[in-house]
Amino acid sequence: MKPGAQSAATNAAIEFEALADDAWLLRLGEVIDDALNARIHALAARLRAQAPTWLRDLVPAYASLAVFFDSRAIDADAVRDWLQARCAQTPEVVDPLASIEARTVEIPVAYGGEFGPDLASGAAELGLSPAALIQRHSDAVYTVAMIGFAPGFPYLSGLDPELTLPRLATPRTQVAAGSVAIGGAQTGIYPRPGPGGWRLLGRTPLTLFDPSRAQPSLLLPGDRVRLLAIDPAQFARLQAGA
Repeated sequence: MKPGAQSAATNAAIEFEALADDAWLLRLGEVIDDALNARIHALAARLRAQAPTWLRDLVPAYASLAVFFDSRAIDADAVRDWLQARCAQTPEVVDPLASIEARTVEIPVAYGGEFGPDLASGAAELGLSPAALIQRHSDAVYTVAMIGFAPGFPYLSGLDPELTLPRLATPRTQVAAGSVAIGGAQTGIYPRPGPGGWRLLGRTPLTLFDPSRAQPSLLLPGDRVRLLAIDPAQFARLQAGA
């Protein structure tokens, strides 16, 4: 099997594409959609529950699932056949995540001021007060749709569509670690300092990615996330305690 080769095999609208000699990409669609992403996580959970010894990793994205395997232990075509059989067993249900035990992680966030320099301008664009934007942004229950862009960066689905904000025309060259932001119809949290073009609403004192931890990423695909608004004094105490 050559890297980049495409398989014509499909199963229940799932396309199988070869990423490399040791990886298949399962495509369920091409759009950002909460229901589609839920199907991705449900499929990943089922495959993980049946994981054979040759399965190395499962990496979910918004509309696809990468499956990495030990090519020394099994042939790529055999992996594809195994995946197709498991996909055929995946039931279509109204809520694909209903049967999955997902973590709920609370993320404290200090909004506005030095923590969220785009809060006031974003609220004005939306026709809201800063306090109303904070309330509506922190009221939602988000799902980690995928981890990407940078190690530990969570793309959070579940943003109120009325809070959609365009990215900055000119990205910042430096965004503080822990910055909580809106980029289009998504919310995300920057795990490390670096450039970024999303609208910064606030910041968390938690460390989202630490390679020295047994589980480096604080958040994992499929996790539920609640954002808890805190004040600057609480931010300082939590940061010191961390």
